[in-house]
Amino acid sequence: MIKLVLFDIDGTLIRTGGAGVRAFERAAATQFNRPNGTSHLKFSGRTDLSLVREFFAVHQIDPSPENFQRFFDHYVFMLEHHLQSSRCVLCEGVMEFLDELSQLPDRPSLGLLTGNIRLGAEIKLRHFELWDEFETGAFGDDHEDRNQLAAIALQRGVQLRKEPLCGDEVLVIGDTPLDIACGRAIGAKVLAVATGGATLDVLRSHQPDWAVTDLRGVSAKAVCSALPKRAA
Repeated sequence: MIKLVLFDIDGTLIRTGGAGVRAFERAAATQFNRPNGTSHLKFSGRTDLSLVREFFAVHQIDPSPENFQRFFDHYVFMLEHHLQSSRCVLCEGVMEFLDELSQLPDRPSLGLLTGNIRLGAEIKLRHFELWDEFETGAFGDDHEDRNQLAAIALQRGVQLRKEPLCGDEVLVIGDTPLDIACGRAIGAKVLAVATGGATLDVLRSHQPDWAVTDLRGVSAKAVCSALPKRAA
């Protein structure tokens, strides 16, 4: 039985119409004088720390703690701004799935497993009035390696629930192959949704436990109690 459900954010819970990417671009341009300085970055499934480190490396900027802080201080300011003018939508089936989870007799704890820095994640989810749905999580400023974030999220879930958790008592929900790999790194079950960064066929090729077009295509009760075969 699933006791902890960990959600990715971008492309899984919400779509922000590129607000985060534009905020990155503005931070690079205004703070480090690098217009279009983030155009080479591949954002899908990455951690914010790794993205900024790559930006610094490409442009030969000192990756000092002060420069990271400078980048992210401006990024979160611009993120708030761009969210107000972007076409932001909840991914299909999210509210229904969360509602169904909340009604399960043995309700699992809900957490986040995201490459967003914590404040960025909070800004995005508060925009959708979703932040308070989640009790725990691991974020892009906890570690640069997304697989290490999974281990951190699992440990925080253990602390929250005050009981040990096996990998197969954890469900990771995400929209990219990197999310699938992240879940596998802790032995979790994985539900892949084609609402963001990858097609259904691509997701299936990475063999999650479930692969669906969106969260309307699966029952929370089923994934929290079943022992399915891996998706073909």
